[in-house]
Amino acid sequence: MTDPGAPADAAVIRPARRVGGTLAVPGDKSLSHRALLFSALAEGPTVLEGLGTGQDVASTRAAIAALGVTVRQEGPRVHVTGRGLDGLKPPAAALDCQNSGTTLRTLMGLLAGRPFTTTLIGDASLSTRPMRRVADPLRAMGAQIALSDGGRPPVVVTGGALSALRYELPIASAQVKTALLLAGLQAQPTAALDGTTVVEPAPTRDHTERMLRAMGADLVVDGPEVCIRPGRLSPLCLGAVYSVPGDLSSAAFFLVAGALLADRPLRLARVGVNPTRTGILDVLAAAGAEVRQEELSLDPAGEPVADLWLQRSELRAVDIAGDLTVRAIDELPVLAVLLTQARGRSTIRDAAELRVKESDRIAATVRMLRDMGATVEERADGLEIVGPTPLHGATVAAGHDHRIAMAAAVAGLAAVEGDTHIQGASAASVSFPSFFDTLASIVD
Repeated sequence: MTDPGAPADAAVIRPARRVGGTLAVPGDKSLSHRALLFSALAEGPTVLEGLGTGQDVASTRAAIAALGVTVRQEGPRVHVTGRGLDGLKPPAAALDCQNSGTTLRTLMGLLAGRPFTTTLIGDASLSTRPMRRVADPLRAMGAQIALSDGGRPPVVVTGGALSALRYELPIASAQVKTALLLAGLQAQPTAALDGTTVVEPAPTRDHTERMLRAMGADLVVDGPEVCIRPGRLSPLCLGAVYSVPGDLSSAAFFLVAGALLADRPLRLARVGVNPTRTGILDVLAAAGAEVRQEELSLDPAGEPVADLWLQRSELRAVDIAGDLTVRAIDELPVLAVLLTQARGRSTIRDAAELRVKESDRIAATVRMLRDMGATVEERADGLEIVGPTPLHGATVAAGHDHRIAMAAAVAGLAAVEGDTHIQGASAASVSFPSFFDTLASIVD
């Protein structure tokens, strides 16, 4: 499938006749960020295993260590000795979030209430991403936030006393919600507000709410409103180990490969199936793919976990919009690959948020699919795809975006002929360093 002689930052994917077998994917990236960050704020020790292995999670781990939190690796487990909010220390240098928007935005909320100044920086890609959407409500709570030209990183946060706020998110964003809830954990009530309330225009992933409640936060969810009151956090899974479920966004690439190529069952073990994240499963089902969930259970943080099974199916066109787009936002590039093989005209709408990810994912996905022979049209907030259309190997650029690199690999497997050369394939290491080896393991 892959060419071991390819350049260090490139991968060559050969078409596959079929895929199948059993595999595990890395720990959920969103949950890994939160488990590390919230454990740093708890008062006592937390033991974590199965953390995401990518560079993004490593950025959060390095950041909490720089804030004075003891983080120790023992075999597959990571021990975090939480210092509580008041125990955090000013970092000796700027906190480098590298490519992780989650790290930078959530730290903005955390540091907004701490009585010191911190500079947050990132790589060239992260330095182009918008931060005003986080800075504006934090300023309204009393924090001093300085942004660079265009409202982008570097970000300088001078924290201090915060006041509770009621804030309606103009754009659905779990990262912004989490930042505001972390600030709200530190914000004092006002005459009108006994806690900080975030109002969502559409449901986003609720990992923050589930995990904070499991750690004893005074948090209430009422429809689209999430209210948090100031307080302390207890360690996650006190006296036990918290094992992070597999990442559904990482599993997505194998789910699509299975729907296109698996002539025998493909099983993904112990994957997180939080309903705010399962848009991809709904899209697969709507397209005619047969997906089963088995061994469904709740983990100690309140997260549903299951084994996923599927195999090749006859596919039909689907429309992805509204709430479904929000619940599948990270998986849309690889779902676009799936839809090139679905009969009819498929649409992806309400996805303008993809324009400000690690790349402009709408433009990057359209460019990649067109290069491989797909019939696809770019729209301001999404794309239209007509299928089924045979894909052909081509040279494609990942554009420093891990999800584009991995989506291109799945498209390369599904091609009817020709090798696919992915330039910048190392971007996959942001979330899934072993992606190409894992993909090779399921190809017959």
